[in-house]
Amino acid sequence: MKLIRESVSLFSLSGELNPTHQEPLAEYIESCGRICYQSSHKVGSGSAIKFVNNLIKSGHHSVLEHANVSAKIVTNRGVTHELVRHRLNSFSQESTRYCNYSGDRFGKELTFIIPIWVTDEIADYVQKAMPGDGTRCPDQPAYRWFQTLERIEKEYLNILSDGWTPEKAREILPNSLKTELVMTTNLRQWRHVLAQRLDRKCHPQMRYLMSLIAEKFLDSIPIFFEDIVTKDQLIDIKEELGNNNERI
Repeated sequence: MKLIRESVSLFSLSGELNPTHQEPLAEYIESCGRICYQSSHKVGSGSAIKFVNNLIKSGHHSVLEHANVSAKIVTNRGVTHELVRHRLNSFSQESTRYCNYSGDRFGKELTFIIPIWVTDEIADYVQKAMPGDGTRCPDQPAYRWFQTLERIEKEYLNILSDGWTPEKAREILPNSLKTELVMTTNLRQWRHVLAQRLDRKCHPQMRYLMSLIAEKFLDSIPIFFEDIVTKDQLIDIKEELGNNNERI
């Protein structure tokens, strides 16, 4: 059994998203948006960034729909159940029907996502703790969570060994199961998703994932997202989520 954290990478047709993509994306959006105003004669050095800023400030966000960005997301099944409810997106997700986790390429084990409210210290502790040794885990619910996952993995592998196919054995797999998903959508929809899912009313695991995505957007193409969230606000969100953790 393996425990890991959520992770994400962003990419477009030209490869993994980085700061070199901002100017070409802005120029592309400018070329699309200036059709509305018949102002292509105003295109020049540095005009694209100014044009995009004006689009965002004026609320003319529909022009941002012309550019797509994909995210490769590693999270748990509970988060993806919520994520795929966003309608204007394309999703490709790891299939528990066809992935046989008893196989060598999966290490013959299940992988689970550590909840954001479980610290690395606690996650390490519960993996080393010995049942019945008389000690009590500082985060007893986390210990029960881990023990439950151990039992699920054992029974999942036993069911496969006894003849069930992966699509049948998956019936006992929990929300904590790690899954990989590619989500592709346009810049306007990304802005909408981030604005919704960074809200403190959202599930903490989803909120943490969105903070990772927002951070990468701010590192690579900030002009499209800096009015949605700032790096200082992301720091506050992560600190808020971290304050819910119990420490040894």
